[in-house]
Amino acid sequence: MKTEVVIVGGGPSGLAVSACLSRFSIPNVILEREDCYGSLWKKRVYDRVKLHLAKEDDFVRYLDDYVSHFGLRPLFGKSVESATFDSDSRMWAVEEHLSRFLVVATGENAEGILPSFRGLDGFTGEILHSCHFKSAARFAGKRVLVVGSGNSGMEIAFDLCNYGAQTSISVRGPFHVLTKEMVYMGMVMLNHVSVQIVDALVLLMCRFQFGDLSGFGIIRPSEGPFSLKAKTGRSPVIDVGTLGKIKRGEIKVMKEVAGVAGGEVRFTDGETRSFDAIIFATGYRSTAADWLQDDGGLLNEEGFPKRAFPDHWKGGNGLFFAGLSRRGLAGVAMDAKKIAEDIKTYQGGPSRRST
Repeated sequence: MKTEVVIVGGGPSGLAVSACLSRFSIPNVILEREDCYGSLWKKRVYDRVKLHLAKEDDFVRYLDDYVSHFGLRPLFGKSVESATFDSDSRMWAVEEHLSRFLVVATGENAEGILPSFRGLDGFTGEILHSCHFKSAARFAGKRVLVVGSGNSGMEIAFDLCNYGAQTSISVRGPFHVLTKEMVYMGMVMLNHVSVQIVDALVLLMCRFQFGDLSGFGIIRPSEGPFSLKAKTGRSPVIDVGTLGKIKRGEIKVMKEVAGVAGGEVRFTDGETRSFDAIIFATGYRSTAADWLQDDGGLLNEEGFPKRAFPDHWKGGNGLFFAGLSRRGLAGVAMDAKKIAEDIKTYQGGPSRRST
């Protein structure tokens, strides 16, 4: 089956690209391996997850309205095992589809990352990644270690503590903690003043709001939260009440995990504790590199473009990447518009992509 554009992934990135292409009347097809679009938000989030946006949106309802408004029709149950480019025909072969252009939109959170610790295979308790965590209710009364101090890790620790779990959280390195109001204020200010000024003001507010957190095992990075976000794509943690529980001693902050022996976990400071379960909130990887055969060496080991933002979105031979900039929904929107406009420019003529 031939089409102009094949989009792999029916999450926000794939949907946005399809909508932008449809505005230009460019034929396209979305291939989604799950039985629904937006499967991360519809099927894989934990019960009390909060979408960390400046706007208060019901995101799943928004996706439904978006799909309906633009008349998008993803093909479900279409797992892509291989995508190859034929230099003679200048076409991409993606399963049973042939297309002039290929958009990789499988998302940053395609597969959970489980770090390798010595002795982890012999842990006598339960091990799971945050992508499989739904509710803290079944952990009531248990000793649970959360590994990872990003937004997911901090929220899961808060949830566990609320349900009566003896909760600890392992912190690997420095990170910023802000309130949602600080994030919103910073985003508004960035439209008018430099990121350095925004960082300085927000950090001043943090000192008044939270005080010095170093005594509780939380160290802030030397670089400001919005500068760090712009350079690395790493978001600050938005506090949902976890800090208060840490300060009251209800949640214990531990150092990085050094190893596991039976039911005991040893940390880099030498402390050892027993746990009934370990929940890894250690992030995700893109799976694009697993099935994309002819990426031209543009993807790294984690399946993300090697080219830094803002040059990450375009490859060679009609290949594009959407939603892999680690810049949230704003990055998704930017990618979708650029890709659609670029394809429109070359539609009707030979593909002239260069790496």
